[in-house]
Amino acid sequence: MKVIILAAGQGTRLRPLTNNQPKCMVAYNSVPIIRTILNCIKECGIDKTSIVTGYKSNVLKEYLNKEQITYFENIKYDSTNMTYSLFCAKEWMNDDLIISYSDIIYDKQVLKKLMDAPSDISVVVDKSWKQLWLQRMDNPLLDAETLKVEDNKIIELGKKPRDYSEIDGQYIGLIKISKKVLPKIIHFYDEVLRKKLSQNEFDNMYMTTFIQEIIDNLHEVNPVWIDGKWLEVDCVSDLEIKMINKV
Repeated sequence: MKVIILAAGQGTRLRPLTNNQPKCMVAYNSVPIIRTILNCIKECGIDKTSIVTGYKSNVLKEYLNKEQITYFENIKYDSTNMTYSLFCAKEWMNDDLIISYSDIIYDKQVLKKLMDAPSDISVVVDKSWKQLWLQRMDNPLLDAETLKVEDNKIIELGKKPRDYSEIDGQYIGLIKISKKVLPKIIHFYDEVLRKKLSQNEFDNMYMTTFIQEIIDNLHEVNPVWIDGKWLEVDCVSDLEIKMINKV
């Protein structure tokens, strides 16, 4: 099993903390986020890790210079989005694959649960998301996204919700794809979506948009349910929130 950590973005909402370093190097509880992620990966027994860099790439590589990491670079980091960054590491996609955002912190129980999931495409979904969001804002509906599940299959995610009934949980930025379906995923991205979308749509595709395209046109996607034990660092105030420690 391999891991790809997506760490190309600029983290503009975390400025000035990201003026001279990438978002994943911002410290939560005095520890850089990327260090916490890497420690979790090691504790779960995964020893093949890659990072897609972009903004302040050299700063991150210097910080992690003693780690055994394979690097890929998104040189268009300032004009593309997460899905584009993922496929900068296309040559790494030849084994069961965990995809992790680099601005999230998660307990090893969360990662282990994803690793053990039997589905070909699995997405971690937090049922206790509202408790976490209420630490961040008064009205979680202003920031949350839809995620609808039927028969243990995700049928919709990533849209603006009208009310809480459209939110069965929140996607946290952790995905697993089996080695078996990776060739199909790569072909779908490279051949089908590249032709279907405009250049701007293709370059700036959100990960949730990509997952929705997979759901609608290629393969079912299954949730891995969790209750807390993660958090996202998207802006400076997020550094003050506390993880919801359910099991």
